[in-house]
Amino acid sequence: MNISVMLAALPDLLRAVPLTMELVALALLVGLLIALPTALARLSNVAPLRWGATAYVFFFRGTPLLVQIFLIYYGLSQFAAVRSSIAWVILKEPFWCALIALSLNTGAYTAEVFRGGILSVPHNQIEAARAIGMSPVAAFRRVIWPQAIRQALPAYGNEMILMVKASSLASTVTLMEITGVARTLASDTYMPIEIFTTAALIYLCLTYAMAQAIHLVERRLDVTRTRA
Repeated sequence: MNISVMLAALPDLLRAVPLTMELVALALLVGLLIALPTALARLSNVAPLRWGATAYVFFFRGTPLLVQIFLIYYGLSQFAAVRSSIAWVILKEPFWCALIALSLNTGAYTAEVFRGGILSVPHNQIEAARAIGMSPVAAFRRVIWPQAIRQALPAYGNEMILMVKASSLASTVTLMEITGVARTLASDTYMPIEIFTTAALIYLCLTYAMAQAIHLVERRLDVTRTRA
């Protein structure tokens, strides 16, 4: 193990961290915006909504993320209608294609996490909220969602950490995030073990920091619930 090579590669790899975290943060944000409506649709009594949400979750949870990235980046470009549309401004860029794939993927997983959290709320509490005259929206906001998010947070925390690691697949569409830079450095130096070990340590630091932040939020929610 050549430590000097690892130290020499560190600045270049660290410069790729902001791009990686930007990709992850945006994917998680968009995934959240997708996940809650999808979870509610999965629980809906309206069959078309339930079927559509189920099909979306089934596809994106049942196929590899790498394949999804390839389908969006390489597959959509095969259609002349896509290349001639205004969407091509976005779809020709690897960053946006990776972001779309990561967002749709995490949205499907997060929807199932939220659905499980909602189902974990005792039914008698929902009935009590209705009995005192709460509207469905008010009951969801004041009774169901606060308890659901507490139940869902550990699983959602795992999904956040998985997204940090999954962002490495964006390098397959030429995006120069941490893994993309590591692949370039490894091909230039012919020292893949040193380069990828350094990249792995950076990912380890990122996921550790995220895990600690999630644990902090969990503890604060537990304190809030105890006081309540």
